[in-house]
Amino acid sequence: MTLTDTPVTPAATPSDAASPHTANPSAASPHTANPSAASPHTANPPVGWDDLLAAALLGTDRRTPPVAARPGQDAPMALLEAAAVSTVRRRAGLLPAAARPRPVPAPDDTRPTLPPAARLRLAMLLTDRAGTGGNGPRTAPDLAELLPQWLSAANGYGYRAPSSLLPALIDAARARTDLRPAALTLAGPRALWLARLNPDWRFALRGGPAGGAFDGAAPGAVLDEGAANRLWEEGLFAERVALLASLRRRDPAAALDLLCRTWPTERAEDRLMFLDSLREGLSSADEPFIEQALSDRSRNVRSTAAELLSALPGSALAARMATRSRACVTLREEAAGQTEVVIDPPRSCDSEMQRDGVVPKAPSGRGERAWWLGQLVEATPLATWSQQFGGRTPARILAVPVADGWEAELHAAWSRAAVRQRDAAWARALLSTPVGGDTSAAPTGLAARAALAFASLDPSPGHGAPATPTPQGPASAGPSGPAGTPATPATGPAQTPPPPPPPAPSPATVPPPNASPPTPTASAPAHTHGSAPAVRAALGGRPLASAEGPSWRDPAKLLAVLPPEERAVWVAEFIAAHGLSDAFRLLGVCAVPWAEPLGRAVVDALDIARDAGSYPWSFSGVMGLAERCLDPALADRLEILTALAEEPRDGAPGATGYWSEAFQRLVGTLRLRATIQAELADKPGEGQPG
Repeated sequence: MTLTDTPVTPAATPSDAASPHTANPSAASPHTANPSAASPHTANPPVGWDDLLAAALLGTDRRTPPVAARPGQDAPMALLEAAAVSTVRRRAGLLPAAARPRPVPAPDDTRPTLPPAARLRLAMLLTDRAGTGGNGPRTAPDLAELLPQWLSAANGYGYRAPSSLLPALIDAARARTDLRPAALTLAGPRALWLARLNPDWRFALRGGPAGGAFDGAAPGAVLDEGAANRLWEEGLFAERVALLASLRRRDPAAALDLLCRTWPTERAEDRLMFLDSLREGLSSADEPFIEQALSDRSRNVRSTAAELLSALPGSALAARMATRSRACVTLREEAAGQTEVVIDPPRSCDSEMQRDGVVPKAPSGRGERAWWLGQLVEATPLATWSQQFGGRTPARILAVPVADGWEAELHAAWSRAAVRQRDAAWARALLSTPVGGDTSAAPTGLAARAALAFASLDPSPGHGAPATPTPQGPASAGPSGPAGTPATPATGPAQTPPPPPPPAPSPATVPPPNASPPTPTASAPAHTHGSAPAVRAALGGRPLASAEGPSWRDPAKLLAVLPPEERAVWVAEFIAAHGLSDAFRLLGVCAVPWAEPLGRAVVDALDIARDAGSYPWSFSGVMGLAERCLDPALADRLEILTALAEEPRDGAPGATGYWSEAFQRLVGTLRLRATIQAELADKPGEGQPG
């Protein structure tokens, strides 16, 4: 017992109880020969605990202890003795606490238990979730980075977490927000039960996933109407979000009706989350409710409502935005047959525009009119522009020149609209990915794709119509707009030394004066195993993914709109053409495990970087992605890369040894991922404890 313990009033004891030492108060004894003499047991009357604590904190030199010292005893010892006596007195006086009702048992989780090997693996991953860091060998897999993938795979099988590992699993979710959805899904309804008992875990009560917040949210589970209404009115926030999401998947109209009942009484942050849940199954039936949310008190709710309505091409808001945008963006045809886009941005942001989600105040460094124009075009259905531009395709629309330097602003707004509206046709055009035409000659095997990794590639057009390959390279472009408007060349840097200059271009193919020529980068390996025209010919005349391209373009967001297979091919071509220096964000949007063409391109680029003599930590981000995203089946084929290679003449000292360790770690991680998949695929044992 320490000095900081809270004092407890001792139980009352008879003051006249007899004791061996005080049976006859008048009798003399060795212990009571002098009644006035101090006794170690009766010298000091009870002293308040607060007084003892204050004296101990200040020190006996500054404050005299509230107890008298016995002969020969110094003040500190007297204080400690009094504290000990007080502690014994308080312990002896403790009374049993009144019995409290037992807590309600945790809800049942009927999902299957983990297989034994997978259960041990989860315990290991949770124990080492802080990562090996510098404590382990450089060739050891990073277990902390494998935990998200393990959780995702386990949830894919529909397993539940063992009860004994729930505290560690919730702690992991608390420490890493990226783990929370998957970790709480695996933990299931018992995570919420535990979160009510521990203040440190209260985050789970508001952040619980739809799949594990309550039994009825499980796939295929259905709550009766009475239970659903009761849960919606009385449940925790996480349970209500889960209920709304589950009901939205099964019956969107019923979910909307449930939300309408309590909408006026919800808090602003809760209204925002509930409104955002309507993205799933969004349809014109939701428009009247979302239209009302445009007048909400919360700016965030109004903004989300406008975003949802703009994703409905037939909504009244989309029509209003289209009307405003058409007045600002028009097509002008000159007498000589030349065509250009003319921009007349809004001159004011009236109250109706603000109600429709247009933010009036521009960010620092942006002009107000340009800011308003971008928001209008972003919220306009993209189908509007095909009608506005005489039935042109997205690629041909992008090829039309824009007057007075408004091209970047207009194309940036179209890019955001393509992402918001999930329009793959516009995303392809903005990425300069060709569609249509005769693609029967394009090879589908891996040989042509693998050849890209060793080609010295010059940039393809950054946007506009696809370039037509010629024997001299892409020096000229075919008709891509009215009157044969040429495509605009790319402005991004090339990752390889430029090829010999092509023949002088004709006047129709002279690039605009503000186009930047491709420039090599220092980190690009100088491999010349093929030429750009040859590789493009091997690809059936398809232009390759351009480099960084215009400053307005965000390839990662646009790629997310495309199908997974198309994403992988585009990023593989990008890496083959421009290396890995700008590929990290692009790789992050590709489906896992990577498709074989993409995996081959990444491995080939890493091999080229090793041969160039650079250090592997220059590519640590891509190497980490490769460990988590490459197909584990490639481990045996990559074993050859773990061998020590010959040091390049101009390479960094010791680089080959570091590359060998990096590839050993890559191969080891791939094999561990294969083992994890096999462990999760095993059938759990009958009667296995949870």
